[in-house]
Amino acid sequence: MPAFITITREGPTAILTFDRPGALNAWHAPMRAEIVDGLAALDADPDVRVVIVTGAGPRAFGAGQDRDEPTPADAEIEAWVAGWGRFFVTFRALSKPTIAALNGVAAGSAFQVALLCDFRVGHDGVRMGQPEIRAGIASSSGPWIIGSALGLAVATDLCLTGRMMAAAECRRLGLFNREAEPGLVVAEALRLAEDLAGLSPLALALTRQRLKRFDEAAFVETLALWPAMLRRIRQAGG
Repeated sequence: MPAFITITREGPTAILTFDRPGALNAWHAPMRAEIVDGLAALDADPDVRVVIVTGAGPRAFGAGQDRDEPTPADAEIEAWVAGWGRFFVTFRALSKPTIAALNGVAAGSAFQVALLCDFRVGHDGVRMGQPEIRAGIASSSGPWIIGSALGLAVATDLCLTGRMMAAAECRRLGLFNREAEPGLVVAEALRLAEDLAGLSPLALALTRQRLKRFDEAAFVETLALWPAMLRRIRQAGG
């Protein structure tokens, strides 16, 4: 049984919950592996028409990478980046619509995952951003994912300042497809999922696939550049 996620079903909709509330649902390698396996199983299940992802507890959708996780040794960097590549590819390659039910903060790679989802349901307490630069981390995946979703100007602002956006700014940028009261974002996501489940699964899958192809070259470049960026930061002592 998974230790760091839970999966429940509501008719044709599956709800995958990031379940480390004590760590603000930050993910480490074992948790990322569970997410990848869980999403793959849901994608292969013909009875699942829509996937909702959310975080356990009222505080965070996800804090991104667990900062307590050891950094990879030099010889392990390529394998570590490949693991992150599989993680992001899993969200990109799903054949079914995905909805992020944003129950709280979405930071770093959790913000990126929310952007990789097709829809986002938020509330007034949601905060989102890319704070990695404040910890001396040069982001490779952040500029690509944020830029693809929100444009270069917004990606530059968020990635270089590391600031977090309040709900009002998220709303202005069009990040919320639906909104609900705190504690009711999953219920609102289920209502959206019900609408999506009534559409042609094949048409949805093919359209989603087409949308992802627009930025495939940039995604491949992101993964290719990532190891060298990690090594340069490490060599500089940053």
